[in-house]
Amino acid sequence: MPTLILVRHGRSTANTAGVLAGRTPGVALDERGAEQAAALPARLAALPLVAAVSSPLQRCRETLRPLLDARPELPLHTEERISECDYGDWSGRKLAELTDEPLMTVVQQHPSAAAFPGGESMRAMQARAVDAVREWNARIEAEHGENAVYVMCSHGDIIKSLVADALGMHLDLFQRVHADPCSVTAIRYTRLRPFLLRLGDTGDLAPLAPREPSPDETKAAGAEADAAVGGGAGAP
Repeated sequence: MPTLILVRHGRSTANTAGVLAGRTPGVALDERGAEQAAALPARLAALPLVAAVSSPLQRCRETLRPLLDARPELPLHTEERISECDYGDWSGRKLAELTDEPLMTVVQQHPSAAAFPGGESMRAMQARAVDAVREWNARIEAEHGENAVYVMCSHGDIIKSLVADALGMHLDLFQRVHADPCSVTAIRYTRLRPFLLRLGDTGDLAPLAPREPSPDETKAAGAEADAAVGGGAGAP
């Protein structure tokens, strides 16, 4: 199945202002975020991307714009299900003041029980994002083959929840995962299980490019289902 390149949007004006943006319209990249986005085409240059999928929010579309300008042949798709968590009444509020809310402790320690007033639950957020990725994986594989690589630009909590799903972690542990603005998280999906190849990477991504396996690697991959210990079977 395909390799998914998850990009968190570049640093935004809400990030620098310490505001929980949520789905508030008009939240753009700040100067640093624009620089991060401008560097993205070079970072992804070695990867034969076949499609780009974006959250509908402005900061994600701005993050992908330099990549799409550099690769005009790359189709862009908008996916509502990877939009930011709907924080409801918390949207637009300062993070500093939200620390005093009793719900914040639940969000940090027991997120599977957290539902934002006037918004959605964190369980619902993860479920829709996982469903979206599963469907896009199937679509990309059907159209481009099992070794295809595609990029998806989304938000911190969405990416963290997808990593938790890929690792078989309970949602209550997802706050232990971190992804910086414009960092890359890569997940290789297979028939039996996903493999986390990168987490919050801000460096060289060339090793993620697919390559033809050697005969020994092909044989090892065929025995993947029987591997109970050791890290070699899932190596890229």
